[in-house]
Amino acid sequence: MFNRFKEKLSGFKEALSSKIQEKVGAKADQAEKATTAEKPAAASSQPQQEARSGAVSEAPKAREAERDSSKPKNRLSFLEKAKTLVFEQEVVLEEKDLDEPLWALEMALLESDVALPVAEEIVKEVKSGLLGVKKKIGADTGELAEEALRGALLNILSRNHIDFDEYISDKEKPVKILFVGVNGTGKTTSIAKVAKHLMDRGYSVVLAAGDTFRAGAIEQLEVHGNKLGLKVVKHKTGGDPAAVIFDAIEYAKAHNKDVVLADTAGRLHTNINLMDQMKKIVRVTKPDLLIFVDEAIAGNDAVERARLFNESVPIGGSILTKTDADAKGGSAISVAYITGKPVLFLGIGQTYPDLVKFEPQWLVDRLMGEAEA
Repeated sequence: MFNRFKEKLSGFKEALSSKIQEKVGAKADQAEKATTAEKPAAASSQPQQEARSGAVSEAPKAREAERDSSKPKNRLSFLEKAKTLVFEQEVVLEEKDLDEPLWALEMALLESDVALPVAEEIVKEVKSGLLGVKKKIGADTGELAEEALRGALLNILSRNHIDFDEYISDKEKPVKILFVGVNGTGKTTSIAKVAKHLMDRGYSVVLAAGDTFRAGAIEQLEVHGNKLGLKVVKHKTGGDPAAVIFDAIEYAKAHNKDVVLADTAGRLHTNINLMDQMKKIVRVTKPDLLIFVDEAIAGNDAVERARLFNESVPIGGSILTKTDADAKGGSAISVAYITGKPVLFLGIGQTYPDLVKFEPQWLVDRLMGEAEA
């Protein structure tokens, strides 16, 4: 999982390490030159001082003490700065030191399917985290780079984060959840996974077969309903999907069910008729939460589709399927930022338990290679 993302990060780490080594080398050279220059001056004055030693009076000593007391105490000489480098063993990262590493980072993010506005925001966050940082010469540069990137990713992924379980707990019942997306992205299977997730937490669930456009979709949802022991409200193929979902909501109210999970026909954002139909469904059923489902492996296509769906029928959150097959990780970072709505779940397999409730820390650990998929 996310192997490509991990590989691309190596370029950023190497560029930052190279810049720091250049800076360390330059500072060390300056320190050596300054120290060498001081020694001859001190040595050449010693014989003269010894020759005059018999004639030295107390007056020159007094004048020397006076000169020492007049030196400014709040400014370090260049030699003292050089000695600080040698003994404290650290350099300070400046803006010019970060230009090349941050360019490498932005390219790595773009090549990992991170959308451009998101990549720019991450780079901005990383720059803020590194600028002015004191780098111990013996410390691990890779660790410094990873720490800055980790902080940036966590900050961006946490901005719109909500806890799905808390959301369900706090909403008036029945909670009405509508699933939308394009064909073949695992929407119906994701509905069954979310149903199992809710059942495991003690909620009662009703399924609504709102994809009346495709005959196989109703049958597919019924198969899941039978496996899970759930009521599936359906109409005939070609019927009004808004009516199916409305009936499911009424059934839930009559039978004190907690949650209605409604399927809809897969559609492209470019299909005007189907998008108008979706607007009608939203208008009639008034869902509490509209969840967009797409594949993580779709990369920037998933990000763009999420943005366009959100413009037509404002979504409340997203589910990314096939995350286990995603080598780049870009869509997982970008979708929440672009839509301004949280990623709620990540699909990591075909079985019902293969659904991970989205947590920024969980994702960042895997993006950075610090936890197993």
